[in-house]
Amino acid sequence: MSDVVARVQGRAGQITLNRPRALNALSLQMIRDVASALLEWQDDPRVEVVVVRGQGKDGPFGAFSAGGDIRFFHQAAHAGDPALEDFFTEEYTLNHLVHGYRKPYVAFMDGVVMGGGMGISQGAHSRIVTERTKMGMPETNIGLFPDVGGGYFLSRCPGRLGEYLALTGEVFGAAQALEAGLADAQLPSHELAALWDRFSAEGAAAMPARQLPPAGHLTALRHEIDHVFALPSVPAIVHALEAGTSDWARQTAALLRKRSPLMLHVTLEQLRRARALDLAGDLRMERDIVRHCFRLRPGAASETIEGIRALAVDKDHAPRWNPPRIEDVTPEMVAPFFESPWPMHAHPLRALA
Repeated sequence: MSDVVARVQGRAGQITLNRPRALNALSLQMIRDVASALLEWQDDPRVEVVVVRGQGKDGPFGAFSAGGDIRFFHQAAHAGDPALEDFFTEEYTLNHLVHGYRKPYVAFMDGVVMGGGMGISQGAHSRIVTERTKMGMPETNIGLFPDVGGGYFLSRCPGRLGEYLALTGEVFGAAQALEAGLADAQLPSHELAALWDRFSAEGAAAMPARQLPPAGHLTALRHEIDHVFALPSVPAIVHALEAGTSDWARQTAALLRKRSPLMLHVTLEQLRRARALDLAGDLRMERDIVRHCFRLRPGAASETIEGIRALAVDKDHAPRWNPPRIEDVTPEMVAPFFESPWPMHAHPLRALA
C-alpha cells in the first residue's frame, strides 16, 4: 500500500500518512502525494474539508509524523543526490500550501508530531492534540534548525516561548501545545475515530471548538523564559541560565550545552529575523539556510550530517560539533547561512506569495 492514502469520503478529503514503521517520516514521494491531493481537492466541489492523520503501528492514529526522513538526508548528501534539493523545495512549497489552503484543513496531531510533521500541521485551521501527543522541533539536536516554517510559527508563540522551544528542541505534550499557541483543541484519543467519521458526514460543521489555553507548566515558567530568551545572544542566554538558581534554569542550560553550538546561533538569528517576515519570506530564508547546512561544509564536514550520524546512523549519541563550544562560534561563522545562494528571480521558492 502507498505511504500516503488519499481519498474522498462524503464531504471530506481524507489523507492518511501510512508509513508507521518510520513513524510516518516524510519522504519526497509522500510530500508529492500530499501536495497532489491538496491541489486536486482545492477546486473539487465534493470536498468541503480536508482531514489529515497518521497511521500508527496498531491502527489509525497514534503517530502523526516524526518529521523528514533524516536517513535519506544523510545518504543523499554523501551521494550528491539532487533529490535532496528537491525534497526541501517541495516540502516548503507544501508547507506554504497548507497555511494558505482555501478550504478548512484539520490536523489530527496524535502521537509524535515533530519537524516535518509540524510543517504540515501548523498551518491547519484546526490542530487537534491528545494525551498521546509528543510535539517538538528538535532540529538543533541533529545540527539543523527548526525549518518547515518553524521560524514563522515559533516566532509567533507568546512572549519568548518560540526561542525557548526552537533552541532547546524540547518535546512537550498537549497542554503545553495549547499554551504555546501550537494547538487549538485537545480531545481524548479514543474520540478521534468518531470525529474523523463525523467530518465525512458533516463537513466543516464537525470542527471542534477552539479551546482557551490552560495555565500550566509553560505559563508558570513564562516570566523566566521571557527574561532569559529575550537576551541578545546564545552565550548570554546560556550564561544567564547557568547563573540561575532554579532547577529549570540549570537543566535548560545543560540541555543547550548538548546542542550544536553553531546551529544554536543560526537558529536564534533565524527566529529573530522571522518575526519581521511573512510566511513566504520566512520559507525563502529557510530554503537558503538549509542549502547552506549541506553545502557550506560538504559531506561529513556538515554539522547536519554529523548530527544525523550520531543520532540515527551510528547511534553513538556523541556528535563531534564544530566548533565544540557555544562561546567559540563567531558572527563570521553565522552570517553565511543568511546569504542567499540565488538571486531572487532564480530562487526555488520565488513563486510563493
